[in-house]
Amino acid sequence: MKIEILGVGCAKCHKLEEMVRAVATKEGINADISKVEDFKKIMAYGVMTTPALVIDGEVKVAGKIPSEDQIKGWLKG
Repeated sequence: MKIEILGVGCAKCHKLEEMVRAVATKEGINADISKVEDFKKIMAYGVMTTPALVIDGEVKVAGKIPSEDQIKGWLKG
């Protein structure tokens, strides 16, 4: 599973990254988690507001921080 956190370094972007990493660890999900700060790469996903969460190339949420339960649901598929 490939997970990308899209954001240019704001507090909400950092919070989303922390939450995703914590949920993945807690649920024992093996994932490649990375932070994407390059504006062109973010725009390539069609994301206009950050933070955004991309799982296996699909934008799950943009412009807000989802709940831990939402993250868990997306990670567990």
